[in-house]
Amino acid sequence: MMTVKREFGMIGLGRMGGNLSLQALEKAIRVVGFELKNPSEELVRAGLVVIRNLEGFREQLSPPRAVFAYIPAGPAVDRLLDDLAGHLEEGDVLVDGGNSYWGDSIRRHRRLKERGIQLVDLGTSGGVEGARHGACFMAGGEDEAIARIEPLLLELATPGGYVHAGPPGAGHFTKLVHNGIEFGMLQAIGEGMDLLEHYPHPLEIAKILRCWRHGSVIRSWLIDLMEEACRLEGDLGKIPPYVEDTGEVNWLVNDAIRMEVPVPVIAQAVMQLFTSRDDKRYWARAIAMMRHGFGGHPYGPDGSIARERREGRVGDFLQDGD
Repeated sequence: MMTVKREFGMIGLGRMGGNLSLQALEKAIRVVGFELKNPSEELVRAGLVVIRNLEGFREQLSPPRAVFAYIPAGPAVDRLLDDLAGHLEEGDVLVDGGNSYWGDSIRRHRRLKERGIQLVDLGTSGGVEGARHGACFMAGGEDEAIARIEPLLLELATPGGYVHAGPPGAGHFTKLVHNGIEFGMLQAIGEGMDLLEHYPHPLEIAKILRCWRHGSVIRSWLIDLMEEACRLEGDLGKIPPYVEDTGEVNWLVNDAIRMEVPVPVIAQAVMQLFTSRDDKRYWARAIAMMRHGFGGHPYGPDGSIARERREGRVGDFLQDGD
């Protein structure tokens, strides 16, 4: 039986990786962290073991090691995994917690397995708040690799918020479907806000949202965030209607077409997101406010996120048996 190791490495100490690390440190889990920039003073004070190069993971962690990475999807993930694998040993586990395309995760798993390194694709939801206080994890990988990190994930997850979704690729596929559902929900709430704004007489929208949060069929975290944002910002009209995104749900629509699975609501939500970029409707402002609430996504255009959207997917859809 594998000894449970209350330690892991973390690459990327930003909103997600940094807050997961803080949560772990508070629970007396040892964290060894690498970041191109200097880690926050809060992390250092909490006990983060800071390393200055990837070789430090081999020196600071005992085998079989577990190293998590929370970096944007795309070619940078391939470069990082290949580089990191060169500093680790057979039996170590790498965990890609970013929003990588699931086909890329299957390909990366195969390549790393040839070197004796296991890869777990870890869909992570719950936003910054979840990372800090209890995330929702969807893991894809082989049983041996999952056994190494599952005790850690159960400690860092909100109660009930962990599933070993299936074999390699299943974690990121499950998270991709989750993101598609999220887009549909955001669009529906945003359109509702637009209707409320167009009522013939002014409505106290924050009060209406507060009511919906208690006992209504549509009560949800997104409605919670919408009310909070309305009270904080005061007026939807102040929010830029441009909704930025990293493009993952575009992949899901492409996959659905190739799988011949109809997803009209999700596909339309993606199309509507595009229209926000030259529209002035209130629904787009509402979506921007909710995305800012759960993920810290910026208001208005963002060059770095646009690049991530363009470069995010490396591989193509994999058919059964590929």
